[in-house]
Amino acid sequence: MVELKGKTWLMTIEQANWKAAHGTRVGEVGPIPVTTGEKYSAQYMEAVFLPGMMAPEHLHSGPEAWFTTAGETCLETSDGRVQIGCAGGPLVIVPAGIAMHLTATGTKERRALVLILHDSSRPPTTLVHDWKARGLCRTAR
Repeated sequence: MVELKGKTWLMTIEQANWKAAHGTRVGEVGPIPVTTGEKYSAQYMEAVFLPGMMAPEHLHSGPEAWFTTAGETCLETSDGRVQIGCAGGPLVIVPAGIAMHLTATGTKERRALVLILHDSSRPPTTLVHDWKARGLCRTAR
């Protein structure tokens, strides 16, 4: 459990339709693509971006998923896809090994609860120097 902005959040990795004994389910992210037999570690974070902020090109050694609570983020991936994460919108899930570039779009601060379910024997995040985003987020909206 973590406390963010005066709310307590329970974040779990469970089977679909799992129900907590107390509280209200706010969202469900998944299914998350994992490899059977792989050992994973979970890194939970809150990501806060002001409009226009960008994350450098990077990848994760396991899947990343996030639940947007406010604002909007555009994600461009090295396989040519664009995903928009916004409060109440579709979930964002990126498989392991796919390079990505994030941009906070819109006019509001972007906030998201993030899970990186990474390979336990490798770093969760690696900067990428052999791929550059093509700027697809500028034309996505």
